[in-house]
Amino acid sequence: MVESIPLETAKKLIEATEEKADEIDNPMVITVANSEGNLIAQHRMDGGWLASVSISRNKAYTAAALEMPTHELAEASEPGNSLYGLQTTDDGQIVIFGGGYPLERDGEVVGSIGVSGGAVSQDREVAEAGVERWNELLKEEAVTAND
Repeated sequence: MVESIPLETAKKLIEATEEKADEIDNPMVITVANSEGNLIAQHRMDGGWLASVSISRNKAYTAAALEMPTHELAEASEPGNSLYGLQTTDDGQIVIFGGGYPLERDGEVVGSIGVSGGAVSQDREVAEAGVERWNELLKEEAVTAND
């Protein structure tokens, strides 16, 4: 079964992520995807680059498909390393630089988030705000389940 994140939850992740982008004064494109990397929701902030629409979606796809943050692929895909050329596979959807993160529940990837629009360090910082919100929502869910 394909794990997914409800649309309302995806909106909460986008909201938290957008707040961080506003905080650093950099418009972004934010994508939330299911466990197979398929789109649940995407938001392009005013002033976000058009190219970031596909880049953020591909970061979310990569994080879900490979079950790891996209920045962890950079070194392994350098010339001479074991994953060299990875970014040219899967119809060009694989992204090997930061800004994509899997979202896990009970050790299983149930979705992902991808952010694009700034320097890689900014994309990571903004995406991490979405991951933090995801973790907060999981804790709230656990508390509610135990009440």
